[in-house]
Amino acid sequence: MLVYLADYLSQYHTGFNVFQYLTLRTILGVLTALLISLVVGPVMIRRLSFYQIGQQVRSDGPESHFSKAGTPTMGGALILVAIAVSTLLWADLDNRYVWVVLLVTLAFGAIGWVDDYRKLVYGNSKGLSAKTKYFWQSLAALATGLYLYSFAQSPAETELIVPFFKDVAIPLGGWYLLTTYLVVVGSSNAVNLTDGLDGLAILPTVLVASALVVFAYATGHVYYAKYLGIPYIRDVGEVAVFCGAIAGAGLGFLWFNTYPAQVFMGDVGALALGAALGIVAVLVRQELVFFVMTGVFVMETVSVILQVASFKLTGRRIFRMAPLHHHFELKGWPEPRVIVRFWIITVVLVLSGLATLKIR
Repeated sequence: MLVYLADYLSQYHTGFNVFQYLTLRTILGVLTALLISLVVGPVMIRRLSFYQIGQQVRSDGPESHFSKAGTPTMGGALILVAIAVSTLLWADLDNRYVWVVLLVTLAFGAIGWVDDYRKLVYGNSKGLSAKTKYFWQSLAALATGLYLYSFAQSPAETELIVPFFKDVAIPLGGWYLLTTYLVVVGSSNAVNLTDGLDGLAILPTVLVASALVVFAYATGHVYYAKYLGIPYIRDVGEVAVFCGAIAGAGLGFLWFNTYPAQVFMGDVGALALGAALGIVAVLVRQELVFFVMTGVFVMETVSVILQVASFKLTGRRIFRMAPLHHHFELKGWPEPRVIVRFWIITVVLVLSGLATLKIR
């Protein structure tokens, strides 16, 4: 939005041309989202507390979590507001990719909001049924994949890029829809599963989003894309502003969500953020690298799958409790230790993902 104003004012003063630079607008997007989170956060927490919109704790969860009952939740709405406002202010709204990522994020946020609402109304920790949740997630992801596939402007937009090789790209054809579905829905639910400890999910989200800023900028820049041996996708660089907004909003939320948390993001935040990261990974054609960078989310999801499969097939549990972070809690690790160590793992994985840009 402000891009148009700066463009208009540039005819009176050339200094306003600086706002045409994507790097500057991305930085401003980070700072704007961060500021919104920090300013609006205390107000939202007070309102959530006033209306007694508090966390419902699983009766079969770790005993250390019982004290968290009643902590304000649905704080993810704050993240979504900060992301949306910052993106609308600093991104080029003529760019179709900006609208794709925004609408996907808000669609999954709406699903999460309904899920959280049902939890609060019915006073349990289950919310929407799994079938209902997956139906709406699948519908949103497949509709997005169909749109992107139908309006792809170059073959690179629907090819699977293999890391470490400059010239290896696998045409997906109709399989592009399945890939988009798996990445977006999988990422959305993986972040949701990880969001079980104070700050555990949000900082890895910030780190991955920050790395995707680099991928988006390079992929949308014809010179850097050629230099790094990655596909050039016209106009996708504008998504960097959106990724910057995720990072800024996430850091602002972490201010209140760090241990001991004053507010939880709830499904409204976790489902939306996971989908946001996933759709950006699809747009910049880095699904395989994304899988590496989100390794913490992946291992949390895999732990649940293995736990359920093992119990159904053998009647035995592999972990003391799933997702994985609960297993370490029950082993005696203090909550902050689990959180920080998972953060450290994410830093290593994100750096590894960024390294693939040069190792080709």
